[in-house]
Amino acid sequence: MYTSFGPAAVGVDLPFPDAAALAAEVGFDGIQTDLSFLDDSRPETYRAVLDEHDLRPGSANLPVDVTGDADAYEADLAALPAVAEAAAAVGCTRMSTYIMSFSDERPFEENVAFHRDRLAPVADVVADHGIDLGLEFLGPETLREGHEYEFVSTAEGMLDLCDAVGDNAGLLLDCWHWHTAGASAAALESLDADDVVDVHVNDAPEGLALDEYVDTERALPGATGVIDVESFLGRLDAIDYDGPVMAEPFSDELDAMDDAAAARETAQSLERVFDRAGV
Repeated sequence: MYTSFGPAAVGVDLPFPDAAALAAEVGFDGIQTDLSFLDDSRPETYRAVLDEHDLRPGSANLPVDVTGDADAYEADLAALPAVAEAAAAVGCTRMSTYIMSFSDERPFEENVAFHRDRLAPVADVVADHGIDLGLEFLGPETLREGHEYEFVSTAEGMLDLCDAVGDNAGLLLDCWHWHTAGASAAALESLDADDVVDVHVNDAPEGLALDEYVDTERALPGATGVIDVESFLGRLDAIDYDGPVMAEPFSDELDAMDDAAAARETAQSLERVFDRAGV
């Protein structure tokens, strides 16, 4: 596995070439694939930026509004082959998205069928270009409060949906959502390398019960020690996960820093938890 810089996740708003230069300067191994810059340039130009800074391509955010209205979804799906071809040309092999853990429209089984029908064609398209599809479950109970129907909110449940979507579908596994879903050791121990497409890490505030966590109130990995990120990373290492690991802390403190400081703090936090996990 390797560290990947997600600029937007830590409040950094720079053009891709500048973000890549900063990522290399502070010690990241890779950088999240910027589909917007890739769309505005040729793959050769994008690849040259990666090569100049000796960076690996990270995952890309899936450019499909999976739960949007039919017209928006069909338009995104029609555009996806060209996007996937360009992403593959710069070495991106993973696209990921999150799946909301509730619905106000569809009961659970109906929602499973809806997501299967929307995601299976997406998985087929990206598979044609050697790209795996990562699906993220959202663990916090507070996200589901006040909504009509609950939906998938655990690793086990999301793996069932992945099985229905396609052979190239697996988890975007975020240690925050693993923790807030109950931090099941069995959920980690049951995984193999094919189950995990993408990884996010972070930490949680101290002193909260599981049913009190708010999704946007997080910290850098290793900052509080509430989330056992070392065991989390250790299990990924044990199954030979070889993909990107990106910090997603949603931190007001980082947002208030200048770009270089935020990137440096993030890189150092990842280095510390990697060292502690022995990976």
